[in-house]
Amino acid sequence: MADEDRTRTDSGAGDASAKHRPGAAASGQTRTASRRFARARQRRRWAVEGVAALACLAALISYLGIRSDPAPDDEQAARPDGVTGVAARSPGFPATDGRTADAGVAEPGLRPRQRPPSPDPTPSATAPAPPPAQQPPVLSVTRAEMPAEVDLTAVGTRDWMHWGQRGADSSVRKRAGSGEIVDEGGAGTRVAWDGNQEHIRWSDGSSQRSARDSADGVYTCGAGNGFSLSVAGSGEPRTVQLYGGTWMARGRLEARLSTGGPAGSVALEDPYTSKSAQFTVTFTVPKGARLLLTWKVEKVFTPHCGNVGLQAVAVR
Repeated sequence: MADEDRTRTDSGAGDASAKHRPGAAASGQTRTASRRFARARQRRRWAVEGVAALACLAALISYLGIRSDPAPDDEQAARPDGVTGVAARSPGFPATDGRTADAGVAEPGLRPRQRPPSPDPTPSATAPAPPPAQQPPVLSVTRAEMPAEVDLTAVGTRDWMHWGQRGADSSVRKRAGSGEIVDEGGAGTRVAWDGNQEHIRWSDGSSQRSARDSADGVYTCGAGNGFSLSVAGSGEPRTVQLYGGTWMARGRLEARLSTGGPAGSVALEDPYTSKSAQFTVTFTVPKGARLLLTWKVEKVFTPHCGNVGLQAVAVR
């Protein structure tokens, strides 16, 4: 019985083992399938996430592209006068050639970093040359001994005048001269004479073409009487030489400018006899202004016609 029961028991155990093997195999197959399903589901999730990421990236790129284009409100910038126009670009962006691009007006349809073509350079009009600077008025007066002989053609390169050649009212001018010297008259009666110690010569005269060793001149007697002359200015330095003298008197040459400013004077005196001098006046005044000269008797030393005399004036 015991053997029989053991046999049954073993047989039952064997049957039980046989019954459980198919279940174990099925359980293993189920776990393998679950793992495969999990991996497939994870791959699908990764694919979905990848597609979603690509879609987000494409949307971001499209959004950035749209934002880069100028908005309608930005393109129509209000001008100070109330008229809307295209908004100006901000200056300072580097140009493609390395220079800094000038600020310009944005044009529709241009993408960021694009620039409209540079306009053709417009030729600028030549600016007129500035006028030469005007020198301030200048004036100086000096006196020196008169040479024994004076050549007016040489010293009066611009203009010259000579008095008394053919009487008290006669004068000779430089032919084709500038005409800058003007005889303004003067107080007193003019008298001609031919006894000057110094001689005058010229070779380009008008009414009298030439002269050699002329001792002629004019004079006027009495205190306060004399000669008035003027010389036109040009804005450039000029030198005037006046040849005159005194007889038993003190004469004074006064020089001033029609524009005002500096003035000067110098005296020549001999109480006993005659005396001659060369007066040199340098001046600068604008064109249209004049140098004014007065050569007159300041004091006489004899009641018998103490006087001042005038022979010639030259300008260079």
